[in-house]
Amino acid sequence: MNIKISDKTLKGDCPPAISKIMRDILKTEDENDRLKEHFWSIGLNARNIVIYVELVSLGTLNASLVHPREVFRFAIQKSVCSIILSHNHPSGEARPSEDDLKLTKRLIDAGEILGIEVLDHIIITENDFFSMKESELI
Repeated sequence: MNIKISDKTLKGDCPPAISKIMRDILKTEDENDRLKEHFWSIGLNARNIVIYVELVSLGTLNASLVHPREVFRFAIQKSVCSIILSHNHPSGEARPSEDDLKLTKRLIDAGEILGIEVLDHIIITENDFFSMKESELI
């Protein structure tokens, strides 16, 4: 699912705003799918304005298969300057797992090669969020 956010000037430098949008998007999902991990890529232009939100992977209750190829495919097509990564934790625990940290590092490295900066990785739950950038993990 791609959701273009062009009618609003949404800046990608505000994790609370991004987490609210991601929660709102998740609420549009089928009730059964809301219980699965979703992984999104959010593309931003040079002024940090959100151009698109793309669902990269719909996983299982506690895992999602994510590969740099799929994360950056749409970013390359749309010629974005940077991306924000986001995924949900259906468990309700917003803190990143060790796998989340490893994946984020891998995607940052891939983005450096492509010239597309990964600005943040935001993990959302029903009532909370965790920004890796705000927590100085990025």
